[in-house]
Amino acid sequence: MTMKMLNATVAALAMTLAATPALAEKGDVLVRLRAITVQPQEKVGPVLPTFPTSGGRITNAYAPEVDFTYMLTDNIGVELIAATTKHCVEGGGSLAAVGRLACTWVLPPTLTLQYHFAPKGKVHPYVGAGVNWTMFYNEKASSQLTTAIGATNVNLSNSWGFALQAGVDFDLNEKVFVNLDVKYVDMDTNARLTTGALVNNLKADINPLIVGVGVGWRF
Repeated sequence: MTMKMLNATVAALAMTLAATPALAEKGDVLVRLRAITVQPQEKVGPVLPTFPTSGGRITNAYAPEVDFTYMLTDNIGVELIAATTKHCVEGGGSLAAVGRLACTWVLPPTLTLQYHFAPKGKVHPYVGAGVNWTMFYNEKASSQLTTAIGATNVNLSNSWGFALQAGVDFDLNEKVFVNLDVKYVDMDTNARLTTGALVNNLKADINPLIVGVGVGWRF
C-alpha cells in the first residue's frame, strides 16, 4: 500500500468515526451502488455423451451492481439487487486443448430479507437470506469449439436457488455511507449443445461468491 493510499484510508476511517449516527428507521429507503466480483465456486460436469472424460471451469466476472433496501422496521429490511455479468466455460479434461467452450450473460435478480443489528449506531452490520432467480441469455459457442466440432447452438436453462448475505454500512454522514457486502448464491444450469444432429448436455453448479464494495444513500 502506498503512502497516498494509506493516508486516504486513514482519512476515510476518521470521517466514519466522526460521522453523526444515521439513525436508520422504519420506512427508510437505502440505495447502494457497488463494484462487485463474481467468483463461481463451480462444479462443471462432462459434455455427454461425446466427451465423457471432459470437465471445465467458469471464469470470474467484474461489474457494477445496484440494490434497493426498504426498511420494514428499524431492524428488518428487504433488499432487491440487480446486476448482469458475462461468464465463459473453459474446457478441462479431454476438452482442455480446445480452451474456451462457450460464453453467456447472466442476470440474477436476488431478493433478501435482512436483519440490521445497530440501526442507531455509526456502523450497521447486517445479515440476510432470500431467493434468487437467474436468467442466462445471449449464449454463444466459442470460435474454438466451433473449429473443433462444428457450428454449435448453446442453450442454458434458467435457475432458482437460495441466497445468503452478510455486510456492513459505515456512515459518512446522516445520508451517505460506505458499504461492504458478501453474498453466496445457489445457482445451477443445464447446457444443451446442438451440433447438427448431435446433441450434448453439460450440467454445471455455479454457486457464485459475490463480493462488493460501494457507496450508499439513505432516503
